[in-house]
Amino acid sequence: MDKRIIVAIDGPAGAGKSTIARRVAAKLGFVYIDTGAMYRAVALWALRQGVAFHDMHRLEQLALAADIQFTAGSSQVFLNNEDVTEAIRLPEISAAASQVSAIGSVRRALVEKQREMAAAASVVMEGRDIGTVVFPNAQVKVFLDADQSERARRRVDQSGGDLEETEREIRERDQRDRTRAESPLMQAPDATYIDTTGLTLEDVEQAILKAVRARTSNGKEVTS
Repeated sequence: MDKRIIVAIDGPAGAGKSTIARRVAAKLGFVYIDTGAMYRAVALWALRQGVAFHDMHRLEQLALAADIQFTAGSSQVFLNNEDVTEAIRLPEISAAASQVSAIGSVRRALVEKQREMAAAASVVMEGRDIGTVVFPNAQVKVFLDADQSERARRRVDQSGGDLEETEREIRERDQRDRTRAESPLMQAPDATYIDTTGLTLEDVEQAILKAVRARTSNGKEVTS
């Protein structure tokens, strides 16, 4: 069977999208695509090139020209054939990516790249607008959520920092993501909603795999 399958996982910051999407992709043998990493890669390139974040035209050009690659069975991110997996996780890149992702022309350029990736292989793609904008016809849509306090605690456990400050940042990020004009964060009407508060990674993984099996003919046996 060579039909390409798209598993779209959306949700707010700290809901566990990246960790779960990576696990599900590995279990299914699909390519894991972290769309946030794509914006980070463009931000990294912009910083290296000295491009100002108010220069929308140059940022769009970088987004169009960027060769961003992911491979099945790996969480590595390549930008123009360079492994930037670690470089894009630096704090300054996170801040820059937030600015880059708010630019409509950059989003449109990267959405086209995301669609090209899904045309080449079955994918598990996570972000904030995958099931609503990027792939409204995805076979499987999941919306992961959790209490703000739980999401903040997870971030602190992963990266350190002050819990109260992290919760404030997440609250502000939620507001920004849900109210932005370009591709706001929202749950697709046909998405499976999973509140991950208090659930183990195994619980969430099994819930998503169950959704995959329910919405495809033979979930785990679908070829990539």
